[in-house]
Amino acid sequence: MSHLSKTFGDFKAVDDLSLKVKSGEFISLLGPSGCGKTTTLRMIAGLNEPDSGTVVIGDEMVNNKPVHKRNIGMVFQSYALFPHMTVSENIAFGLKMRSCGKDEIAAKTENALELIQLPAIGDRFPRQLSGGQQQRVALARAIVTEPSVLLLDEPLSNIDAKLRERMRIELKQLQEKLNITAIYVTHDQIEALAMSDRVVVMNHGTIEQVGRPLQIYETPASGFVANFIGRSNFLDGRISAVYESEIDVTTAGGLRMVVLKIGDFAVDQDVRVAIRPERILISETGAEKSLRNQALGKIEFIAYMGSSTQYQILLNQGDRLIVEQQNLKGAPTRSKNEMLRLNWNPEDCLLSELPEKGEAATD
Repeated sequence: MSHLSKTFGDFKAVDDLSLKVKSGEFISLLGPSGCGKTTTLRMIAGLNEPDSGTVVIGDEMVNNKPVHKRNIGMVFQSYALFPHMTVSENIAFGLKMRSCGKDEIAAKTENALELIQLPAIGDRFPRQLSGGQQQRVALARAIVTEPSVLLLDEPLSNIDAKLRERMRIELKQLQEKLNITAIYVTHDQIEALAMSDRVVVMNHGTIEQVGRPLQIYETPASGFVANFIGRSNFLDGRISAVYESEIDVTTAGGLRMVVLKIGDFAVDQDVRVAIRPERILISETGAEKSLRNQALGKIEFIAYMGSSTQYQILLNQGDRLIVEQQNLKGAPTRSKNEMLRLNWNPEDCLLSELPEKGEAATD
């Protein structure tokens, strides 16, 4: 797709968006509600006509082609199964629309049921299936026609958390087995990171960053990406010194941090520093300083999360940090108002310009 734009009234849903997806790649469009990800998917499908720009599938520009001639498969959030048709009839629907022969339809439908590991439910109706089974049938209906591109619009959002985890694995394994190009829309960052070859982070109809999951999480390109992907602490301050490879930042309360120099920044510039909660180490107040950045503070709030615990720390300078620690065997039990020393490295800080007023400073 190249330079796609779409406006609804005064609202610009997609703004000059360009993206190339490789054959056999699994791409996720990730972002908050209203960022343009579903509109982008619908323009690829032909369900929304772009105001400008082109959609190319393979080597063919398909802007003027109707949905049924684009050789795509689509799985909707609601599954959109026909309630009056059996599972086999639902799966075979696209093949019948393509005027395939009876024997071919039967063979491909049976094969699709095998692929989704539900070979014995062909005679059932959608109302007789669980949510997970309906999701698999919708997927089978989308892939049975051997589409060039598989489009998925939040297909796992209507099933419970445990099943969703299993379905992520099954869906990704099926996509790899078929070597089919897939574009997946989600607002769930865990889904996007777990399943994708590349993640496209969108905001206000534009692309903020495209990269492998590890790149998106470890080296976010902006404060928005750092905030949206995972959790981040944000500390606002002013640059007090600029060196060859590092920058000193001091917050209003007087906390001094050393961060890596990535980009062009100047002394006295107001900036924002993002730090992942899991990158901050906790030691007792009397422990030796182990990393370049240190701060003292007391525990204000403790949230037990099962595999980890989150602590909200009020620093002596008045800033607050969320710190996350894995609940390993033998880890100390901490209590409210306990004083701690926090340590983190310069490379664990992301420096960005201070955003305009009105933009969120916390996750």
